[in-house]
Amino acid sequence: MPTAWPPADADHVLVSGAAMAAIEQELFASGLPVEALMEKAALAVSRRLAERPGQDRQDGLLVLVGPGHNGGDGLVVAREWHLAGGRVRIWCPFERRRPLTEAHLRHARWLGIPLLEAPPDPDDPALWVDALFGIGQHRPAGPLIEALLGDRQRRRPGALVSIDVPTGLDADDGALLGGVAATAATTYTIGLVKRGLVQDAALRWVGRLERIDLGLPGALLGRSRGQSLLGLGAADQRSAPWPRPDPAAGKYARGRLLVVAGSRRFRGAAHLALAGATASGCGSLRAAPPREICPHLWQIHPHVVLEPGLGATPAWGLALAGLAAGWLDRLDAVLLGPGLGGVVPAGEQPAAEIAGPERQRWQELADFVGLLVLDADGLNRVAAMGSDWLQTRRGPTWITPHAKEFRRLFPDLAPLPAPEAAAAAARRTGASVLLKGARSVVAAPDGRCWQLLEACPEAARAGLGDVLAGYAAGRGALALAAVGGAQSGAPADAAWLAAAALDHALAGVQAHRRHGAGGVTPLAVAESLAWGAVELKTWKDRNRAGTATSLSGDSGDAS
Repeated sequence: MPTAWPPADADHVLVSGAAMAAIEQELFASGLPVEALMEKAALAVSRRLAERPGQDRQDGLLVLVGPGHNGGDGLVVAREWHLAGGRVRIWCPFERRRPLTEAHLRHARWLGIPLLEAPPDPDDPALWVDALFGIGQHRPAGPLIEALLGDRQRRRPGALVSIDVPTGLDADDGALLGGVAATAATTYTIGLVKRGLVQDAALRWVGRLERIDLGLPGALLGRSRGQSLLGLGAADQRSAPWPRPDPAAGKYARGRLLVVAGSRRFRGAAHLALAGATASGCGSLRAAPPREICPHLWQIHPHVVLEPGLGATPAWGLALAGLAAGWLDRLDAVLLGPGLGGVVPAGEQPAAEIAGPERQRWQELADFVGLLVLDADGLNRVAAMGSDWLQTRRGPTWITPHAKEFRRLFPDLAPLPAPEAAAAAARRTGASVLLKGARSVVAAPDGRCWQLLEACPEAARAGLGDVLAGYAAGRGALALAAVGGAQSGAPADAAWLAAAALDHALAGVQAHRRHGAGGVTPLAVAESLAWGAVELKTWKDRNRAGTATSLSGDSGDAS
């Protein structure tokens, strides 16, 4: 099994602004001139602009120039566009500029490139190139620039691109520094992807994200402080570190999973979790569903072995007290939580006769040596007991909260950016954490951390999390069986959880391509997973000098 997935290279390392600045300073200290790096980056951006679909040099550019080296990049772009015969103008609202940027501005004047004296008209028909601040921005851009950027998006949506980082965004967490940011159709990020650009809060401003490759030495990346966060895209699916079962393995040696899901109130959750688990290829599936759906469940999932149906709690949740003795025997994994519901109505304390049996089931889960996957109301019940319960687990644990569930479990960690929050929760509890969002994050207790770079916005629908939980649990059971099974004491690698999350996200993209926005249903995603239909064609420019990754949710030219 690979020890590292994916490789910590320029295609995968996500860095903070400080880490990128440190890499640049090391290059400069080695003797590389600042001018050389600026030329290399800006010339690559110029080529990308020339290759934009439908872009014509006569359409014109308006370059917004900042006082630092990001402004210098923009001035090189303006120079190249002008020398190639294109129409270009410059607006620089700053009186003081860094020496290299000032030199480029002086040359642009000498070339005769027009320099605007007043702020440009937001309805200007040219493509605007935002080269105002880059990774060095730590405070709002100011009322004049913010108003201009807001008006530009309202009047000419899609007619602005940003160099490195859209003005007004924090490069580390993707948060707004003021009231508004540049809304980029494309962001050309320089060298390495800045981690803030792939956070949920940044997606509406970043648009399509394209990395401009600088050919950074691998040894330099290895020393980067940002290498602990790795991005995952479609190209990483085939190399995912799934253990391979013995070709002669029977069903019980290909993963044994019990799904405890659904309730009188949320009856469909059990169906959806089992659809995801079925798509995983897990060999043996059992289910402990609410008794209301038992008469019909076998007709939908005839391959699933049904345990006696469970009754309801006073809150119409699933009563775990009804689980039979030995319910955890001969299992590699348990999924508990989708649609489970609560124990008592909100605001009430559990009666002793309810709390006692419920606590006993949780004690048995704590002693279970196989993989436990906790999702949805399973996590909410843990939050009611206290998240310290997770540390009592004897076997490996995966938790899959969305933001609100995470806040209930870890109120002190919830304000942190998603990668830091997930990583801190994993260290604290010893569980692998899948923090779900538009760009989900997976963190391992040993410090490894992954973030998805591709997903489908239309997959943000009720029931998709149930499919994900079932699929992840099934894949985990299958992988654990392949390395010796639950009784072997083998760990359930967090990389498996990250790979399952990637599969699920790409299945949503594929469902969108096949069925349209309304067709990204939970069962359509489960079908894509089951048929292995999530292999997407590598982006056409993956093998060029720069790697392009779409973060808009549009599958682009993927097949």
